Amino acid sequence: MSLEEEIRRLKEERNAVLLAHNYEVDEVQDIADYVGDSLYLSRQAMQTDRTVIVFAGVRFMAETAKILNPTKTVLLPDLGAGCSLSDAITAEQLRAWKSEHPGAVVVSYVNTSAEVKAESDYCCTSSNAVRVVRAIPADREILFLPDMFLGEYVRAQTGRTARTMHLWPADCHVHGRIRPEGIARLRAEHPGAPLIAHPECGCASEALPQVDQVLSTDGMVRFAKETHAPEVLVATEIGILHRMRQINPTTRFTPVDVGAVCPFMKKTDLAKVRDALKLNRYVIDVRPDVAERARRALERMVAS
Repeated sequence: MSLEEEIRRLKEERNAVLLAHNYEVDEVQDIADYVGDSLYLSRQAMQTDRTVIVFAGVRFMAETAKILNPTKTVLLPDLGAGCSLSDAITAEQLRAWKSEHPGAVVVSYVNTSAEVKAESDYCCTSSNAVRVVRAIPADREILFLPDMFLGEYVRAQTGRTARTMHLWPADCHVHGRIRPEGIARLRAEHPGAPLIAHPECGCASEALPQVDQVLSTDGMVRFAKETHAPEVLVATEIGILHRMRQINPTTRFTPVDVGAVCPFMKKTDLAKVRDALKLNRYVIDVRPDVAERARRALERMVAS
């Protein structure tokens, strides 16, 4: 029996659903029940009638699924699947920041720990961050964390200023390496090819004149479905290229940076998915008091 066949059998036996992020390795994406970005997968986790959720992603995603589904079992195939952004701010640091800005609205990117979410008013993903911030009254001060590049992009799109929207000084170590100079070089080497960039990229705000569209990972997938361009330049983690190429085999999707690889997203493989189902490995739990406080911010995110 192949690993794929064993996983399918175990999913049925365990009444489980397998969710995979767009940045996961190809073979895990191929066997998943649902593949998408954090917002899409959060919604799928809430809608499934399966009692076990196996999350092929990183820890904060599995925590989010558990907070939104407290009665279900959530499994993370590799406990080492962390996130540099999630590690960039602690709940203690956020509480200190809030004390410097009493009354400010806290908007936390979903790439944060459950404890940080519990200190937040709203959560967001790259696909709805602009909508979330636009819904906050213009006279309210905002603390946006932890990704400063996404925050800069949201500020530009909403007309906020540095005085009214403060950014935590951190970035995704993968997206942060994609810089304007790399964009310029690729543009010169591939004239006429449209370029799409994730708002976490270090180039998203600085290189906007060179970028055709700034899109979340889900937005990039939709773009792949609709484009008729012979070639598209893609500035994000390269795992998404697998899905884009499957959706649209007639377009050549070229990464802006072939080194834009998240080692955490690549930790999960088929054997670990199989073991998660077979051995009930590894169960993700969130303290009830933390989950209760974080749920409000996450439900606002899912509803946006």
